[in-house]
Amino acid sequence: MMNWKRSLLAILTVLSMYSVFFALSQSLGEPQVQSQLELYQTNLILNASSLNQSSNPLISDSGNVGNIAQGLIGTNPYSLAQSQYEKALKVTEDSLHNFEVKNKSFLASEKVMASESPRQQLKQNIQQYQKLVNDFNIKLGIISAKENNLTKANDYLSDIDDEELKITLTKIWNKETQIDDKLEEIVNKKLDGWFQLNTLAQLYENKNDKVKLAEVQLKLGILAEKAVYWLFILSIIPVMGGLIGVGLIIFLIIQLAIKKETSILAINYNQIWESPWNWEIIWQVFIVGFFFLSQVLLPIFFGLSGFNPNSLNIKGKALYVLASYFFMAGGGLLVLYLSLKSFFPLPEGWFKLTNKKWYLWGIGGYLVAIPCIFFVSIINQQLWQGKGGSNPLLLLALESQDKFALAIFFITASIAAPIFEEIMFRGFLLPSLTRYLPVWGAIVASGILFAVAHLSLAETIPLATLGIILGIVYTRSRSLLASITLHSLWNSGTLFSLFVLGLSDKV
Repeated sequence: MMNWKRSLLAILTVLSMYSVFFALSQSLGEPQVQSQLELYQTNLILNASSLNQSSNPLISDSGNVGNIAQGLIGTNPYSLAQSQYEKALKVTEDSLHNFEVKNKSFLASEKVMASESPRQQLKQNIQQYQKLVNDFNIKLGIISAKENNLTKANDYLSDIDDEELKITLTKIWNKETQIDDKLEEIVNKKLDGWFQLNTLAQLYENKNDKVKLAEVQLKLGILAEKAVYWLFILSIIPVMGGLIGVGLIIFLIIQLAIKKETSILAINYNQIWESPWNWEIIWQVFIVGFFFLSQVLLPIFFGLSGFNPNSLNIKGKALYVLASYFFMAGGGLLVLYLSLKSFFPLPEGWFKLTNKKWYLWGIGGYLVAIPCIFFVSIINQQLWQGKGGSNPLLLLALESQDKFALAIFFITASIAAPIFEEIMFRGFLLPSLTRYLPVWGAIVASGILFAVAHLSLAETIPLATLGIILGIVYTRSRSLLASITLHSLWNSGTLFSLFVLGLSDKV
């Protein structure tokens, strides 16, 4: 019986690990959502840069807003924007090339039935990335023209796929005075935000239409003032939280050096859990209850059902994400329960929800995580250069301004995910590993597995850092609610930033 069970577990392990490594390898060629976030913020900076162009004295003479804007956008916003868009264009062109190479290999293959589904996904990816390349060329052309670099602007504009828009932008930004009235209609139809308004301003300047030029400048000023406030909102939480977090880290280190065994960080430092099960139960819970269920069983189930979530609207996709997560979490917790049932009642301390001052550990851990992950992410960005993939939920949340969909995303990311993942990784895995590893080793190992489980190479280092901080909070507080609070605050902060960025792009 035991040999049969181990053989089955070995087979499930191979299937699960193949799916995990395949997903990680696929993420290698995909751009990060972080790159998209930077572009959204870049657009905000461009909007804010128009503050001094406003002809409205209530806006242009607003000293407080002007001072805030100067601090938020820097001295050369056009150069910064061009650099960010050029980097995004390079990464997108590389990804597009990789997808096109894969598509050619599919076309050359005779295994039509086996490759039909991946081929459809490849076609969708190619179309999506071609659209992005075209969009980046449009925006880089306009930014370069605003910098009075017409040679570079014309180079970008010449690569636009839309012939009508290419001719329109070339005429306007090369300051041709003989202009068809239809150009204004094309600009209004095919551009938006800062790029639309600045192109219209150039058009009216070419036509010497001072009335319409003043109207556009007023709109730019209003847009700029709103953008400054959005930038301020986006900055206040990470900046203030980061400063408090740095102060808290310094305090904890100094206290550890002075008080040693009686310091806050030394609480429960070497106290391990009594674990009545061995490595096989640990392996079983995570292979069957986490990786096999999420990476093999559920995809097969949805695939055989013929259900295609890509055809859904944003509300449908949000509900699909929530339903999928509840299936995964419910199945995982069921496997955990069945695996541990024979060991009931569990020794003292297992899956303990609350303890003294658990909420302080959760909030304090969140504040410490802000500067730690910020600095790690800077290094990480240099390492991956905008590639390595991201959680697809982040992009959906970024592009969605539907209140119902956002509420569903919040339930999934800020309530369901922290509860399930903390039970699995901190409540079960970390204490179980203390049977074989010192506490610090169990914290690191569980943090790394936590990162790998998110199936994005680019997010592995930041998520491992977060996992280690979650492990420290849990081992010191002995409270699942402490780590759940930290996890929930982190995910909520990310969703809030995505919501603000997405909303600000509509101003």
